[in-house]
Amino acid sequence: MTQFLITGSAGFIGFHLTRRLLAEGHQVAGYDALTSYYDPALKRGRNAILQAHPGYHFVEAQLEDRDELMRVAEKRPPEVIVHLAAQAGVRYSIEEPETYVSSNLIGSWAVLELARAVRPKHLLMASTSSVYGANEKIPFEETDRADFPMSLYAATKKGMEAMAHSYAHLFAIPSTMFRFFTVYGPWGRPDMALFKFTSAILAGRPIEVYGNGRMARDFTYVEDLVEAIVRLIDAVPAQGMPIVEKGVVDSLSAIAPYRTVNIAGGRPIELMDFIRTIETCVGKRARLNMLPMQPGDVPLTRADPSLLRALTDYVPNTGVAEGVAAFVDWYCDYNDVSRAGAERMIAPIAAAI
Repeated sequence: MTQFLITGSAGFIGFHLTRRLLAEGHQVAGYDALTSYYDPALKRGRNAILQAHPGYHFVEAQLEDRDELMRVAEKRPPEVIVHLAAQAGVRYSIEEPETYVSSNLIGSWAVLELARAVRPKHLLMASTSSVYGANEKIPFEETDRADFPMSLYAATKKGMEAMAHSYAHLFAIPSTMFRFFTVYGPWGRPDMALFKFTSAILAGRPIEVYGNGRMARDFTYVEDLVEAIVRLIDAVPAQGMPIVEKGVVDSLSAIAPYRTVNIAGGRPIELMDFIRTIETCVGKRARLNMLPMQPGDVPLTRADPSLLRALTDYVPNTGVAEGVAAFVDWYCDYNDVSRAGAERMIAPIAAAI
């Protein structure tokens, strides 16, 4: 049994990871502010499921509250810290930039200070494929330059990575940065494309298709992501001990026990194919409102998962058809709607989109 501290435990990914760890018999101290970026009822619904487990101990507080964060760790000293809490969203970072600086930089610094104090066996922090920005080299490798962010969201995540590397170097904190690629699945966020598209198609509203549909994403099903994270927990980086395997370039730092890892399958799906899959699962055609590319967006994301495979003997493999079907089943059940119509949709969820 391991004692975990998970920030963002009531969030989309945090919920799935926490539930998995609890099912395996671990103890989890969950930390989440339950902010109103999207409908808190969804977060509280996730959290209620977690709180039914005796191994889960939850604190509602802001990530930037260093004193409260330290009190949680003092009460239940974590052997492993998984930092998932963040202000997400590329487009929202244009509207509310201060939120990203506060949460993703100051909040992440608070986690780093905590790790400096408690010295966990492993610190794992969530970053994003958005850090690759204007990189034209495909697929994205962890050792590629990530110096040209196209959104403040990406810039704050890259800043978090840089801060974490400095702490790993100065204080010998074994640290792994995950770079996530378009995660989707049940209990997902209402601001994400799959949630918005499903809601709109069921309600008969047009969906906004940016980039005129000529985009592709390396979609990652959430349970696959969790499987990769759980395996990476035991892949503790050690300075001077890189992976030596043909065809694998290790991102391990030369001066710190620090590594970045892509978590994705490396098989991008075109946006229009993704929409057609949703239509099939919902049983209804979408009304399309074709729009130009949004500021901060990139036309293609595709990960090189070679390092993940070498570290964990695993690569996400759930097909989009299977993953979208699971989401649509959850969505209809959660909102008490049928695929034939959305007039019964719960109002707070519709309002959150």
